[in-house]
Amino acid sequence: MNLLRNIPASLPAEVFEDIVNTPTVRIERILSRGHTTPETDWYDQDEHEWVLVVKGEAKILFEADNREVHLQEGDYLNIPAHTRHQISWTQPGADTIWLAVFYH
Repeated sequence: MNLLRNIPASLPAEVFEDIVNTPTVRIERILSRGHTTPETDWYDQDEHEWVLVVKGEAKILFEADNREVHLQEGDYLNIPAHTRHQISWTQPGADTIWLAVFYH
């Protein structure tokens, strides 16, 4: 397996692929290409999320303080459970490949 391979030529919606899924941890590859979270939607997860941008760029907006974090290749971030956030920008016309680790 390789995180950088098997990228669909067409990506009309973000792709979420489980790599590992156990009762205590879930590891997911996410593929974005200019995708964002709809402005009225917020992620509010029961799990903590550690996220790494493997390739590309993205911005994550946090609802509580309206803070936007710009992530580039190699940047990572830990998002505590129930921290409302959304993807406010991913690089248009280019692949953004994320590795997300969800844990309790």
